[in-house]
Amino acid sequence: MSVSIGQPVPDFTALATGDKSVTLSGLKGRQVVVYFYPKASTPGCTTEGGDFRDRKAAFDAANTVILGVSRDGIRAQENFKAKQAFNFDLISDKDETVCGVFDVIKLKKMYGKEHLGIERSTFLIDSEGKLAREWRGVKVKDHAQEVLEAAQALNDGSLASA
Repeated sequence: MSVSIGQPVPDFTALATGDKSVTLSGLKGRQVVVYFYPKASTPGCTTEGGDFRDRKAAFDAANTVILGVSRDGIRAQENFKAKQAFNFDLISDKDETVCGVFDVIKLKKMYGKEHLGIERSTFLIDSEGKLAREWRGVKVKDHAQEVLEAAQALNDGSLASA
């Protein structure tokens, strides 16, 4: 079952970089961007993470936390974060708990073979814990900027949460 716009996002707790766990309900009062990427340290995921990193001050100003999520192990996430100097936490979702909340595991084709993998997707959760916006099947170019503008609009009240 997938979350829908205007509905509360089910609470989750997940292992994150920096030897901590992140609980969605613990972020109440702040907006949250949860972006899913297929694999740490691959070109598209590196570019996307860098785009969020470079806009973090603006996300902070819009009262918005950024969380990156993939099925990579915590060690791969720590290495990815350190190598790219990401200034936000990455979540290791090996058991696909967070992926399941947002229904981002899809059948994908690569080199003619089918496999289940993460569909690049981003979700903007309002300060009350409700889903405000979602982007599925994301193309990396200009995406972080689009998410930032939605977060700013939500924060200043010009994007109403459904």
